[in-house]
Amino acid sequence: MTATHHLPAGTSGTDAYAVEVTPASAGWDRSALRVLELPSGGRHSFRTGDAEWIVLPLAGGCAVAVGDETFELAGRRSVFTGVSDFAYLPRDAAVTLTSPAGGRFALTGARCEHRLPARHVPASAVPVELRGTGTCSRQVNNFAAAHVFDCDRLIAVEVITPGGNWSSYPPHKHDEHRPGEESELEEIYYFEFAAHEDTPGFGYHRVAPSGRGTGADVLAEVRDGDVVLVPDGWHGPSMAAPGHTMYYLNVMAGPDPERAWLIRDHPDHAWIRSTWPGQPVDARLPLYTAPARP
Repeated sequence: MTATHHLPAGTSGTDAYAVEVTPASAGWDRSALRVLELPSGGRHSFRTGDAEWIVLPLAGGCAVAVGDETFELAGRRSVFTGVSDFAYLPRDAAVTLTSPAGGRFALTGARCEHRLPARHVPASAVPVELRGTGTCSRQVNNFAAAHVFDCDRLIAVEVITPGGNWSSYPPHKHDEHRPGEESELEEIYYFEFAAHEDTPGFGYHRVAPSGRGTGADVLAEVRDGDVVLVPDGWHGPSMAAPGHTMYYLNVMAGPDPERAWLIRDHPDHAWIRSTWPGQPVDARLPLYTAPARP
């Protein structure tokens, strides 16, 4: 396992990517994340290898050529302004991204066994969920949730938490295979924050040992471009500093025969869910909704 499970911005990049987390660098089996920054007119080619990938615009748009197909991604101005369309890329494929105006793009990946067809999904098809109430209110863009979009192994969602709120709460885990109750999933958190005028945003993230696996133990201040790796353990809360909306991208994959997101809440804090029905959802949410279907 890497020496730290918190990778501050600038520490996990390579010549090609601002962020690159591979199964080898993370010390696990499947989950991967790349963040690609392209200048105006930029172009980047890669092979998917033994993994399936989703190209998700974080800021800007691009064209994605895979095999004999090309998908035009409209993208968005930022993760705080709207839902994005995305492209699914199968394993064993050659891919080229081009961006006339430039932008920043997340490539969420997972080592997989089966080759599914390449697809483009419009922003209008992305379900936007409001989860929790009160100070636990957050917005989840379920673009590649297990129950929403068909992948072989990959699960990925976006979470937006208004300033002052807690998300990934109550703390939960998914580090053992318990059929119908809990999945075994490696997880990556990638963070961005809305600045206030010239003041950068920040938050805090917790991972606590569950008695299994690596014994990951993290309490980190997280900022734009930071990554937290969750190989196992209780994770949450993710706390957004007041005045700064927090965004994180979750990438998950695991060895279970069923592709599912099944979690177990920490027994000391599971009761918090019972308080949600008596409180309103934070009035700041949804920050935005998916565009209407054409």
